[in-house]
Parts: sequence; C-alpha cells; structure tokens
Amino acid sequence: MFFYLSQFLSFLAMPLTIISLLIVIGALYVKKKWGTRCLWIGIFLLWFFSNQFIANQAMQAWEPDFKPFNDIEDHEIGIVLTGVTNLSKTAFDRTFFNKGADRITHALQLYQEGKIKKILITGGQGLNPVNPQSEAEVLQRFLLMTGVPQSDIMIEDQSKNTRENAMFTKVFLEEKGIDINQEFILITSAFHMQRSKGCFDKVGLQTVTFPTDYYSTDTKFDIPTLFFPDPYSIFMWHKLAKEWIGILVYKMVGYL
Repeated sequence: MFFYLSQFLSFLAMPLTIISLLIVIGALYVKKKWGTRCLWIGIFLLWFFSNQFIANQAMQAWEPDFKPFNDIEDHEIGIVLTGVTNLSKTAFDRTFFNKGADRITHALQLYQEGKIKKILITGGQGLNPVNPQSEAEVLQRFLLMTGVPQSDIMIEDQSKNTRENAMFTKVFLEEKGIDINQEFILITSAFHMQRSKGCFDKVGLQTVTFPTDYYSTDTKFDIPTLFFPDPYSIFMWHKLAKEWIGILVYKMVGYL
C-alpha cells in the first residue's frame, strides 16, 4: 500500500503530468477564459521546467556538497545503496550500469585508498524482477572483477527500498556479529542522501555521508544553458519531485 501511494503521488506531482493536464484542459476549453489561462500556464511551465539553468540551480540547492577523499576518516565498513544497474538485461559475465555507477566506483576508490576495509552492498531485485540475480550480487561480481577479495565484500540482497536498506542492513550486521554501534560510511547518490541518512538514523545506525552521482553541474551562463529548452532538465525535475514525495510519504508513515 505504501509503495503504491508513493508512486501515485509521485505521478501526480511530476512536472510533465501537470504540464500535460494544463495544456490538454486548455486546448479543450480554449474558448473559455480559464481554459486559455490553463493553456498559457502549461506553456510557461513547459519552458520553466525545460530550462537548463533553472533545473541545474534547483538540483544544486538540493544536493549536498561532495567530500574530498582526503577529508574522509578511516572506517571499517562502507555501506553502498544499489539502484545503479540495468537489471532488465541479464548477463553473468559483466555488469550493465545505469546512471549512478559512482555509488560503487567511488566505494571502490574509498576501499583502494584505505578509507574503508570492507564494502557492504544493500539491495535486492526490486519489485518487478526479470533478472534472477539481485543487484547486490551483480555489484559484488563487479568488485570481484576489479580484484577486491571476496572476504572484503558483504551483500544484503533482500531489500526493495530505502527503508528496507536500512532495516535489513542492521539485521545483517547483527547476524554477522558486527558491532552496530560503530560509525559507517553511507554511500549513495547526492539527491537521495537526505532520505537515506534519515532511514539509517531511524533504525539506529550511525553514518557519515559520502554523496556521489551528482545530477547538477557547475553553474554556466552560456546561451544554450540560459535559453535552450532541454528534455533532460525535465528529467531532473522529475527526480527531485519523486524524491520530495518519497521523503513526505516516509515521514507520514514514520520511516524518518
């Protein structure tokens, strides 16, 4: 029920959903004054949400700053949240990455630089699996291919959302006899860090954040950025809207 509520609210709040409804209503009732207003508001919002500069500034304001590797203190375990591979394409000799691969590659860099001694990957197959492998297994295979010993990789492969990432990670650590009172490094996408950190805090796991996978870029003031519409900008707003709705729903049900 919780998942479907979150998805429905996210759909309603998506900029493209709002724009489409306004334009369709405006076109159907264009002869009415309020219909014309809906049409023009829809057109204005289409420009607003497709503007690269505005979308980038919004994402910049939401995403926490990245942390230099040298500023990170040594920890025993780094916890990596999944959601970065293409599980709709099945292979057993490689990993197909989507946007978000920074989560695992930066975890690997932390490991190679001695900032963490072990990597714990948390994430299962999602809600509509077509791949018999969990995402944690797929990422484990990637790390093994890079030379990380199997003894330094742990996987929790049952969780399906951020709340379960936190809950099942805690259970996993307890079952393995690992001290849950220590501080862990939490590694996930910058736009998703606030919700992730909140979930881990809620279950009683102490974490220091290491944001990765940035959607925002350095600010630019060139003509294409300021004036040219870009569908990727709408996508960025969709990511933000979905995350904000997710945080709202998590707070409503007590996950944060």
